[in-house]
Order: sequence, then C-alpha cells, then structure tokens
Amino acid sequence: MLDSIFDVLMALWHQDFTTLMTPGSAAMVYAVVGALIFLESGFIPAAPFPCDSVVVLSGTLAAVGVLDPILVLVLITTCAAVGSWAAYVQGRWLNRLPKVQGWVKAVPQKRLQQVDVLLGKHGLVALFAARFVPVVRSLLPLMMGMREKTVNKFHYFAWLSAFLWTLLLCSLGMLLPMLPEHISKVVTMGLMAAPIITLATALLGFGSVQVRKAWQEQQAKKLKAMADKIDH
Repeated sequence: MLDSIFDVLMALWHQDFTTLMTPGSAAMVYAVVGALIFLESGFIPAAPFPCDSVVVLSGTLAAVGVLDPILVLVLITTCAAVGSWAAYVQGRWLNRLPKVQGWVKAVPQKRLQQVDVLLGKHGLVALFAARFVPVVRSLLPLMMGMREKTVNKFHYFAWLSAFLWTLLLCSLGMLLPMLPEHISKVVTMGLMAAPIITLATALLGFGSVQVRKAWQEQQAKKLKAMADKIDH
C-alpha cells in the first residue's frame, strides 16, 4: 500500500505518464491527489506541497483519458473546500486560547472592525487569490476562523473559490497536451517548483526581518550603554 502511494507521488512529481496510465492505478491517483489538496489547503506545515501543479497535472491526465474530468473537478473542489474548513476550525479553536485572546484584545477595536469589513466584502476574492499562494492558502481561512462570525458565509466563499481555482487550473492542464512536449514539461516543472520558491522567499524575508530587528535592538542597547557612561 505504502509502496503504491510512493510510486504515485513520484510519478506525479516526475510527470511519469507511463506509470500513471497503468491499468488500475487511477483509484490510487485520485486518493493521492485528494489527500495532497486537503492537507495543503488545511494545514500550514503542508505548504511545500506542489498542489497547484498537481491540479494542473490532474487536468492533463483527464485530457488524455487517464482520469474522469468531472470526477477530478468534484474531487479537487471538495478536498480544497474541506481543507479550508479544517483551517477555519483551527482558527476557531485557537481563538479560545487565553494567549491568542490576549493578542486579539491588544489590537485596537477599530482595526478589528476593519478586518471584519474586509473579510465580509472581499471574502471570495481573498480566498480565491490566497489559493495561489503557499502558506496563505491555509493561513487566511485560519484567520477567518478567528474573526469571521458567520459560518454559512465562510462555506459559500470556500466552496465557490475552490471551484473557480480548480476549474481554472484543470482547464490549463487540459490545454497542455496541445503544446509541444518540451514546452508543456517546462511549464509543469515550473508550477511544481513555484510553491517551494515562494515558501523559501517568504522564509528568507521573515528571517531577514528578524535579523534586522535583533541588530537594531543590539545597536539601541549599545547607544543606551554609551549614554549611561557619559551621564556617569
């Protein structure tokens, strides 16, 4: 069982259509694709998963007859929406922790009201845009769980944005077989690498901010120490 899952994962990563088109492998492909989409949509540690490219590749597999296009659309939409719901539930749970409540209470009420208005007015656009960005894909629903009061509204945003995201990327995947093979492979590999590059960039940016902050604090301490010496 584990060997079959690993083989499908490697075949998806290397775009090995020979393995993916093996008779009887379709069910495992559906299961692996669904699991990847759910985990990456609902849990921040799963952000490096190349889910955008997996959705595109699923569309390509549907175009060549390996997978059923309707089933792929329904499966990925459902897993993406349920994953967002899992992130939302995490936000609701975190909001009950005293430490997190203290952070929220430290934010001015006016700012919190602005967040609520933005989520209410632009929830669909925000969730749709977030689906193309690793980490943010699961982080935004988590934040909405902490602030959004209407669960039904969240479900509407989550399911509709998941459907639009899936439809767009699957359609792109269905068009790839029409391109020359070397071009379509480069495009797919670029989509595979994009989440890792984006995540690495975000981590480097966060690290640089932390280093700069520590350096500024150190300089401030040195200046304060010098000022104290002068006063004495």
